[in-house]
Amino acid sequence: MTTKKYKYTKTIRFWLLVGLLMLIGQVVIGGITRLTGSGLSITRWDIITGVIPPLNAEQWLYEFNLYKQTPQFHKINSTFTLQEFKFIYFWEFFHRLWVRALGFIFLIPFIIFVLKKQIDSYLIKRLGLVVLLTIITASAGWIMVKSGLVNRPWVNAYKLTIHFILALLVITAMVRTVADVYLFGGENKESSSKIVTIVIVVTFIQMIFAGLMSGMKAGLYYPSWPDMNGEFIPSVLKDAEHWTWGNMINYDTYLFAPALIQFAHRMLAYLLLGLTVYMFISLKSKIEINKRKWLNFSMLLVVLQIVLGILTVLNVAGKIPLFLGTSHQLVGLLFFMSLLFLNYSLRNKKA
Repeated sequence: MTTKKYKYTKTIRFWLLVGLLMLIGQVVIGGITRLTGSGLSITRWDIITGVIPPLNAEQWLYEFNLYKQTPQFHKINSTFTLQEFKFIYFWEFFHRLWVRALGFIFLIPFIIFVLKKQIDSYLIKRLGLVVLLTIITASAGWIMVKSGLVNRPWVNAYKLTIHFILALLVITAMVRTVADVYLFGGENKESSSKIVTIVIVVTFIQMIFAGLMSGMKAGLYYPSWPDMNGEFIPSVLKDAEHWTWGNMINYDTYLFAPALIQFAHRMLAYLLLGLTVYMFISLKSKIEINKRKWLNFSMLLVVLQIVLGILTVLNVAGKIPLFLGTSHQLVGLLFFMSLLFLNYSLRNKKA
């Protein structure tokens, strides 16, 4: 057995792991912000001054008055007290502060490592991609927020989904970087299995529907399982006249889109469970023990994800339960990452 000879220092490897963990945290905090209805509490995007929250009563009243001008306040939260506003303000502020901290933690060490010539051009390009995707994701996030500040009390579901998928792409790029730095892969008997690729693709599609589920609040409409309010296929989906683009756009006022998205989300979950079980059975005896951990994680996480999804739906009481909803999102993200790490560990790569 040959010993791995890492090209990068322990400090760089630890730094990249911290970055990956912070990216995961950013997605989770974003989910909490969404579930608490906090995303529209801050109506401006100030890159510098936005780091400092309101510090006195006058500043808090100023921010609260800005929020009072939003459709969300007029249509949903018109009875809000200042104390209630402070709660939702905290989560949106924390969400933005976290991404700023993420940029700071990345930027300063990055400059130091480059100056000390501890990072080669390959890693610079990899991290450059991560940074570029992060900037695009943050920009899409502000576009998303703006969609909820005019006429409607919530952000646009499709823009939210784009923001979420971009965040997934950031994590995907970071996972690839970590896998390369930690020398995942080696002299395998065969290249990465096709079944792993299939499961990754289906999972990514499922993530798109997860974003739409969140944006449309589709989980609120059918809080039952295994049926959907007594039906396997909601009746609104059985009428061909309902299958129009207009109904997909007007998801706030018509049931068709939420029903379609939740039904598809459920069916994809069952498909993913079956594919993951097949992947586990077909690969467990073919791969080395040190690589089998990612396969085991994937199997465990998909089962846990299904259970959390069911519990989330069954415990809907006018809103998505915060703990279950956040856990469902986190485990789904970890499942996706475990598949990526499994895929990279199975690839043929020369040391």
